[in-house]
Amino acid sequence: MPDMEQKPRKPLHELLSRTMVDIYVGPENTHFNMHEKLLCYNSTFFSKIFYNSNKKEAQTKDLGLPDEDEKPFTMFVGWLYSGLLPLPEDEKDVGPLLEVYLMSEKWSIEPLKDYVVDIVRTFYHRSGSYPGLRRVQYIYANTDADSPMRHLLVDSVARFLTLGSEIPQHWDKALRKNGQLAVDIIKSIQEWHLESRSVPDARDGSVDRGRTTRDGSEMLSE
Repeated sequence: MPDMEQKPRKPLHELLSRTMVDIYVGPENTHFNMHEKLLCYNSTFFSKIFYNSNKKEAQTKDLGLPDEDEKPFTMFVGWLYSGLLPLPEDEKDVGPLLEVYLMSEKWSIEPLKDYVVDIVRTFYHRSGSYPGLRRVQYIYANTDADSPMRHLLVDSVARFLTLGSEIPQHWDKALRKNGQLAVDIIKSIQEWHLESRSVPDARDGSVDRGRTTRDGSEMLSE
């Protein structure tokens, strides 16, 4: 369960400086007027923009982020001031959260990154569902190999495919095209450290292929 009480490391009132900065987001240049100290305390990305190397305030007090979307940025601002993000009620709500996650990686905000991963993990677990191909491909295209969100989605898909009776056609096609994704899924399964007796052995000619019963005892070969 995500920590619903997660807050900035310092009390909010200590970070509400008089100095404000203007952020313009998206192709429509949606304007956000934000407290400079709060923004820079939480993100080295913004700190480098609004402060110089001597930690003195830079002359510029505005910044354009034309490639960001307004909705996830609004969610980011909400987290900045409250320490909270809206919990997803449906799978479609995961999309904006993944956008917030990518912001947290680009802007070096570790607490936010961990928080979003926790929220997404909890949603899929409680809903009994798994991330779809589109979600996985999007994260793959925008993160590095050590991304916690990438690991979460790949590990979840590894379980989904292993427990399924067949590989869905769209996943079959995607894995044939993206060899690295297929390799990462195999690595994820290897990390389960399964006992050899719980995995069928094609070299074993017996009916049970060397597996054990549910109580752990060895099955008798016919």
